Amino acid sequence: MKADEKINYVEFPSKDIDATKSFFTAAFGWEFVDYGDEYTAFNNQGLNGGFYKTNATATIENGSALIVFYSRDLEQTQEKIEQAGGTIKRAIFPFPGGRRFHFCDPNGNEYAVWSDKYL
Repeated sequence: MKADEKINYVEFPSKDIDATKSFFTAAFGWEFVDYGDEYTAFNNQGLNGGFYKTNATATIENGSALIVFYSRDLEQTQEKIEQAGGTIKRAIFPFPGGRRFHFCDPNGNEYAVWSDKYL
């Protein structure tokens, strides 16, 4: 049953759908279902969603909401992101409740990863 009046789905911009799928598969093990050449969807990642073809990017500088992942091992997740072709936009830093870093996918979309584990 779908929760009434709760966030149900999220959509992200993607300049290159194939690069998007390759990155998220390598970094996080996501699987995708394509709906034509300009849209791909993912499920079971905490929130279902998709990527649509556009030249736009989602960054906090241009007012986008920031999607934040959780990780039990922040350094290991950062390494996976970098190996998959992501770029670190803001190095690991402490904040009340834990530590986090920001990264961009190959399209330039910005995300963050946080952990409640302190070193």
